[in-house]
Amino acid sequence: MSAATDAFLAMLAAERGAAANTLAAYRRDLAGAEAAIGDLAAAPRGAVAGLAREWAALAPSSVARKASALRQFFGFAIDEGWRGDDPSGALPQPRLRRPLPKMLAHEDIAALFARAEAEAAGDDPAAVRLLALIELLYGSGLRASELVALPRQAVPRDAPFLTVTGKGGQVRMVPVGARARAALARWLAVGVKGTASASTSRFLFPSARGQHLSRVRLFQLLKALALRAGLDPGAISPHVLRHAFATHLLEGGADLRVLQTLLGHVDIATTQIYTHVEPARLVALVNSRHPLATRAASD
Repeated sequence: MSAATDAFLAMLAAERGAAANTLAAYRRDLAGAEAAIGDLAAAPRGAVAGLAREWAALAPSSVARKASALRQFFGFAIDEGWRGDDPSGALPQPRLRRPLPKMLAHEDIAALFARAEAEAAGDDPAAVRLLALIELLYGSGLRASELVALPRQAVPRDAPFLTVTGKGGQVRMVPVGARARAALARWLAVGVKGTASASTSRFLFPSARGQHLSRVRLFQLLKALALRAGLDPGAISPHVLRHAFATHLLEGGADLRVLQTLLGHVDIATTQIYTHVEPARLVALVNSRHPLATRAASD
């Protein structure tokens, strides 16, 4: 990669606190563009326009992501004095409809937890760990990356909260329900303290190599559990459980701003995607909670 793109990535990390996964995605997109048209700090507008042909076979969402990365780079290049023009207007602008996350019904959640609880009844460390993992995914709405990287010190002894480091290094306090606290206590007793390698790890969910459980392994464990529970494993993922946490809270009348805090969203527009609850529930909410709901129409 060119020195300019390296400097841009360094700025994202230092000034914006971009997470490692975000930086890796930007690096891939910028490297691909440079492979096609050369140094982005010097590429002419015509070459930038030609990226539309390079990306013709990609999904609109992929094109939009790549174009966004380049727009941000070109803005940085102008600020640094490397470019006197802004060729961003030559980039493709696909029209997107933001897809709704997969839904998981209450009965599917019940089936998933029933299977996990039955398997954890015998205090098998792997089963107890899996139960604790899904309790935190659905009970606290953690991201997969936040969950697997939790340090042991994130679990307080008395307060029902976890200290979570989210995207961009943002730290937030996440409430932990009674069920999840009980599952964590069992895991700390059965797994972390009962295994030599785990007892010396600083992570709450350590791996055999001394690091933390990987996101890929978490996906695998969750999909295998779904299969054993008689569910479609393709419909289950850590994010689906996080989405179920948010959707089911909203169905129960949770405030959108509170949910934004719980999920660790910087922009409430991101949280609003979780408001696709059934129209009947929205009507019932208005009828029961609006100040005029109890007054007769003739009053």
